[in-house]
Amino acid sequence: MKLRIFSFTAALLLGPLSHAQAVSHEDLMRPLKDSWLTYNGDYTSKRYSSLTAVNRNTVKNLGLAWVAKMVPGNEPAPLTGYSRVNAPVIVGGEGTEQRSARGGSIKGTFLENNGVLYVTMPDNVWAVDARSGEVLWHYFWKTRGGTHIGNRGVALWHDYVFFETPDNYLVSLEAKTGKERWHRKIANVEGGYFSTPAPTIIKNHVLAGVGNDIDAPMFLKSYDPETGDLQWTWYVTPQNPGDPGLDTWKNLDAARHGGGGTWVAGAYDPETNLYILGTGNPTPSWQTGLRGDGDNLYTCSLVALDVDTGKLKWYYSTSPHDTHDYDSAQVPVLVDGKFKGRQRKLVMTASRNGYFFVLDRVTGEHLLTSKLSDATNWAEGYTDKGGPKTNPAKDASIGGTLISPASGGTVNWQPPAFSPQTGLLYQYHVDSYSMAYLTDPDPRGAMGLGGKEEVGMGTTGSYVLGIDYKTGTPRWRRKLYGTGFGGGGLLATAGGLVFTGDGSGSLVAFDAANGNPLWSTRIGSVSNAPQTFELDGHQYVISAVGDTVYAFELK
Repeated sequence: MKLRIFSFTAALLLGPLSHAQAVSHEDLMRPLKDSWLTYNGDYTSKRYSSLTAVNRNTVKNLGLAWVAKMVPGNEPAPLTGYSRVNAPVIVGGEGTEQRSARGGSIKGTFLENNGVLYVTMPDNVWAVDARSGEVLWHYFWKTRGGTHIGNRGVALWHDYVFFETPDNYLVSLEAKTGKERWHRKIANVEGGYFSTPAPTIIKNHVLAGVGNDIDAPMFLKSYDPETGDLQWTWYVTPQNPGDPGLDTWKNLDAARHGGGGTWVAGAYDPETNLYILGTGNPTPSWQTGLRGDGDNLYTCSLVALDVDTGKLKWYYSTSPHDTHDYDSAQVPVLVDGKFKGRQRKLVMTASRNGYFFVLDRVTGEHLLTSKLSDATNWAEGYTDKGGPKTNPAKDASIGGTLISPASGGTVNWQPPAFSPQTGLLYQYHVDSYSMAYLTDPDPRGAMGLGGKEEVGMGTTGSYVLGIDYKTGTPRWRRKLYGTGFGGGGLLATAGGLVFTGDGSGSLVAFDAANGNPLWSTRIGSVSNAPQTFELDGHQYVISAVGDTVYAFELK
């Protein structure tokens, strides 16, 4: 392995790390290339890099550049041999707990700017030298509790870093030092809320979402990145008499407790000033007696919000009246392309419920719905709006109901990728089955995910798909070795490659045109989406396995 001896002290003397480059709105507007500045690389959420040094011909020469293990908690990171200087640990937070201080894994996106990587786990943020993996500073948040299932990463704006904590705080740090600037409470941890998303920054707005598996109202909030002041709140479900969508609920009380988490980042269209994101499942999830037979808006939907006001401009329900916990909180992807002979501005998503959707992103007009697998059995045909129509016979029952996919979905939070070269959306697909038992038939006792038991019945396959958005059908389907999702998401590049985990302990590169495997390395179960950036003339490919970051470059 080629060692890069780049001590923290030397790096400061050489310059690049001592002058962290401020991230401007113009930087955030650029397509993904040398750096990686937002959760999905750029506002289109394509996760498509225009870098080409690593390509179909050269990918066989990828080799390890460095490895770095992140150590959560408030103790200094161990010296790696690259430096004699312990990185500073900055401790913040309003709690006394160190929950999961020694656990968890890296499930988020690394942001890269000017030679510095920003890496997260729940309650922890690290600034890391992108040339060596050396930790530059580490921020640790002492938590008040909350569900510590993951953290999707940070946001960058000017010289500042922003992230969310499991106990529902939005925290802003100085990018150069990790020193805290301010923190603001997003929601009450006592209400069952937990916060996992990477914030999204658009112009002077920091957008922060939440999750909750009980019955509290869900929302997206916008904060001023300078002061932390709240700018607006958009509630996913109706909260007051007369609110739009209330007629899709049994009553106002049901709507106020109707769920619809905002726990995955969306995409931004600067021409329309719309922020488009997917929302989570309604609650109670499996027992519908309290919420009625309507579509339960705006849960399980793609929604488009004016980013300056938080006003809803359009919506499309991808799982009307969901009864299986099929969140629609998948990353939507923006594409400009021809559809049925007409140039259009599109948004597309492969949903957890097993269906693929294409919409006009300016108006929300429905253009295409396709079923990605014959195994999917919970719906019977389509609604008059083109969405899958719930089949009541496939609801959870006392005697048990065989459903596919299982509630984990054919896809989940792991971000897809799209290549303009091939016109394909790359996404996981798992054909899973489960028996759904209704354990509490009295709707008065239903809350959140309760009232049911689900017994997994196995899968018939796990795949990476290359989906042609013009037809809604996979042009290629590569079977993976594992039974679950391949890894933490996908990356497409102008080198004609798709990177991901294979679900069986390897990081792999497929030919983007046909899915043929071209390269792999066995590093363990990949836990986040692979990424790429260019530094000092080198194209790096990076990914995480648990608490460890792996960086590769051409040898």
